[in-house]
Amino acid sequence: MSKPVFSKNFRRELDTLFAWRRDVRHFRRDQLPDGMIDELLDIASSGPSVGNAQPWRFVLVRSPDLREALALQADACKHDAGAAYSGEQRALYDSLKLHGLREAHEVLAVFCDESAGTGHGLGRATMPETLCWSVVTAIHILWLAARTRGIGLGWVSILDPATINGLLDVPPGWRFVALLCLGYPDEDSETPELVRRGWQPHLPASHTRFVR
Repeated sequence: MSKPVFSKNFRRELDTLFAWRRDVRHFRRDQLPDGMIDELLDIASSGPSVGNAQPWRFVLVRSPDLREALALQADACKHDAGAAYSGEQRALYDSLKLHGLREAHEVLAVFCDESAGTGHGLGRATMPETLCWSVVTAIHILWLAARTRGIGLGWVSILDPATINGLLDVPPGWRFVALLCLGYPDEDSETPELVRRGWQPHLPASHTRFVR
């Protein structure tokens, strides 16, 4: 098979995809098409991984009771974290919606199987954390693939990992990486929500680039 050649139009569309990737918090309650989540996870599993270890483990949370327990845990963590803010910033923080666990059609917990023998330790002898970084690449591929299908993804990060592992009863060698909400966005905007709300502006590349 000959190698693919990507046109200028494709590259422009890819740049647009990167720009329109969003961390979605507000979802419609529409169901995703049958088989869509399996299709997206197959694509995510094509991601690169250190030593080709493929350490990602995906847990679909379909139980209403478990979903509500996860939502309550996120709400409690958000409340506790609010103590770090005061004044106008605290008021803005309190108004932010940090998860869509009660509305999104799919809730997906993602773990790194640190006990897996796949990859035989290649490439991570001095930096074992690269195993979990590999899982993050799979999540990002999932994020982009979902966006091309009009599906939003929200990464819920304000959680206690030990609590999540206990709620979902996963093997002890699995390290919690992410809790993801997937569904159709309630709205689309050219500007990310945290920028629109005045929480944090987008930083230009020059602000983060250094030369040594």
